[in-house]
Amino acid sequence: MAVKVILRSDVAGIGKRGDITDVSDGYARNFLLPRGLAMPASAGSVEQASKMRRSRDLKDAKDRGAAETIARALVASTISVSSKARDGKLFGSVSAAQIVEAVKKQTGAVIETRQVHLDEHIKTLGTHSATVKLHHDVQFAITIEVSAL
Repeated sequence: MAVKVILRSDVAGIGKRGDITDVSDGYARNFLLPRGLAMPASAGSVEQASKMRRSRDLKDAKDRGAAETIARALVASTISVSSKARDGKLFGSVSAAQIVEAVKKQTGAVIETRQVHLDEHIKTLGTHSATVKLHHDVQFAITIEVSAL
């Protein structure tokens, strides 16, 4: 048997905050409701759900705008990272954390380590690229120049 619930927060595989969705009775009763992730849908709560969606959409638009501003600044610049090397090879590799720190020092933009995706480990000197995903709609590549200390 399915029951209608209004999600109070984002739930993977079910929906986002403010969505009205059908879930099984047991899932709602045993998981969503006790954890405060959802509330039963009623006539009065549908209005509350629309306010949640409006709030979510405004926040999403604001976050996307901020992400696009950071993206424009980072795409135009080359990030320099220095590391110990010998014969063109690094001792170890350049990590996402080092890239985040270099971005913060060189551009002032604050990004998180989990937002930086390296296709392969950077183990050589030279120019490399990494993908940064700041928002589900804003994903771009940055250029990283690795030099020896």
